[in-house]
Amino acid sequence: MSAILSADDLNDFISPGVACIKPVETLPLQKPEEINNPYEVTTEDRLSKQDHAPAQISLTDCLACSGCVTSAEAVLVSLQSHSEVLNTLDSHPSLTLRHDAEGNWRADLPNGAIDGKIFVASVSPQVRASIAATYGLSERRAGWMIDQLLGGVSGLASGGKHCSGFTWVVDTNAMREACLVLSGDEIVASPFSSIDTNSSSSTASITPKKPILSSACPGWICYAEKTHPHVLPHLSRLKSPQALTGTLLKTVLSQRLNVRPDQIWHLAVMPCFDKKLEASREELTDVYWRPSSHAQRPTPPVRDVDCVITARELVMLADTRGISFPSLPQEPLPPSSTSFFPDPILNSYLFPHHHPNPCKRRRWRNQDPSAGPSGGYLHHVLQTQLALHPNSTLHTTRGRNADVVEYIITRTPPPASSQSPPTTEEQDETIFRAARYYGSRNITNLVRKLKPPKPRRLPGAVSRPSPSLATSAKTRGPAAAGAGANNNNNSLAEYGYIEVMACPGGCTNGGGQIKVDDIGLGDRSREGREGMSQKEWLARVDEAYFSMSSDSDTDSASSPTRDIDAEGDTAMGEEGQEEEEEGGREIVNGIDVGEVRGMLRYWSESTGIGLEKLCFTSFREVVSEVGKGDKVGGQERVVELAGKIGGGW
Repeated sequence: MSAILSADDLNDFISPGVACIKPVETLPLQKPEEINNPYEVTTEDRLSKQDHAPAQISLTDCLACSGCVTSAEAVLVSLQSHSEVLNTLDSHPSLTLRHDAEGNWRADLPNGAIDGKIFVASVSPQVRASIAATYGLSERRAGWMIDQLLGGVSGLASGGKHCSGFTWVVDTNAMREACLVLSGDEIVASPFSSIDTNSSSSTASITPKKPILSSACPGWICYAEKTHPHVLPHLSRLKSPQALTGTLLKTVLSQRLNVRPDQIWHLAVMPCFDKKLEASREELTDVYWRPSSHAQRPTPPVRDVDCVITARELVMLADTRGISFPSLPQEPLPPSSTSFFPDPILNSYLFPHHHPNPCKRRRWRNQDPSAGPSGGYLHHVLQTQLALHPNSTLHTTRGRNADVVEYIITRTPPPASSQSPPTTEEQDETIFRAARYYGSRNITNLVRKLKPPKPRRLPGAVSRPSPSLATSAKTRGPAAAGAGANNNNNSLAEYGYIEVMACPGGCTNGGGQIKVDDIGLGDRSREGREGMSQKEWLARVDEAYFSMSSDSDTDSASSPTRDIDAEGDTAMGEEGQEEEEEGGREIVNGIDVGEVRGMLRYWSESTGIGLEKLCFTSFREVVSEVGKGDKVGGQERVVELAGKIGGGW
């Protein structure tokens, strides 16, 4: 278990439901001592002390138990930590990459080695922002330091039994852009779809029911699966950038290098402890994407992401190895320390600075400040809708707090007659509705509004419609009022997309990020933090997160964007069209949509695996077994099991 994780760190999610009973359920059985004389009376002082083995709780146990519904489940994690990273590096030498006589890539074991692995890591931009704010660096330099730690000769490879390091360090912004394009396509494909909410079959291939809810936050998904299964049909089926990156690395490397998926060890560095729970999901293993020729292979499932650590654990990883993190070189890895990804097309996509065409060498950029610090799902969906509807207007309304925002896209249709001005009914044509919900309290209100109404027992009774997001706000701005003037039915079902994140303020405020009052990170990390509040510190992290857009190598791929966070109206004219055509390229929200779609198509065709298996997942209701099928109730069961080890809750 991570030594830096405590219950005090987990103040941003839903509180536990019932006490965890897994430790006492899994206690090993003790063999009774042999008694030579059955008539002998054994006194207390003659009893030998029994040393019980410590209870081990895995992430799979947490997800299967449903005893609690919070990120406090991560407290029970015993494997995914910085110690596990070092143990794995010290237990397995790194495989050596080479070309064989036929020009194919091969991975060989070092001389005298028995079991080797290919180590690859992926790092989120929120982690780089946390490191940058901690040590007073730019986001780019913080990323270089992380690369030096994981893959440089002065990093982890400088010590340990085998001097193993990470062959590739991937920026999750690469697959984040793929997730954004897929999310925009998911909305455009069927924004008004509906499915049977009572169906118990797999929902992997079913289009979500509107409003589509984002599914990139594992804390929100865990909460929905365990406490509010009625929202599961609304969840987007897209994998998160962490999961999609893991699937890409395992599928491509296993085929290109002719190695087993379990010989590829993928480390993800994320801002949230709940990402550890996501990595342990059964749906995110090779069972769901392995080729049909290996479908019956009698091997245990291999996770797409083997281990997840956070920003604070990353610093502790360096300290445990005896490396001073702030002393790492603030420069890119030299060519001698980098390896070519064994697929030229994917190498150019994952590492654009290696692109053979100098005009296409660029860095993955974070979203603009208007997109927020959580990946920009909602922002991209809105920009896609604005691109599809020229001369449209975006209206923004803040809710009860800054973490609840409503967005409405409207368009004024041409007048029925060229000689008559447009009427009131023609002025406010609502095209698309969306919203943003961050934080556990706001999420609770959201799921309550999505709950289907109870059937009325009285004949002829009509169920009350669900309240709208706009009516939940303290005040309605003039923009939203005008947009909804001619829409009496403001039910939540009219919304096309809702971005949901469990952390207030978004992913830069994740539970695994470095906090303002953290100690033990070195004197240099404390500079400028004295007397600073957590809110001020979060603003500093956000500033570092968004700094990536200003220090990128080139802004050629950027396109005009509009601030959608400030309350008010934003118009889109012909000159500000969000979708641009640059040499036949389709640019939306600064993303080359055609390039991303081409990469996804190539990935599917080259591996022989359909995109529905590579990019999409499923969710299921998790039913607690506590108190079900027993003679005693759930609370009595907890007390009974706790008493077996001489303790209790």
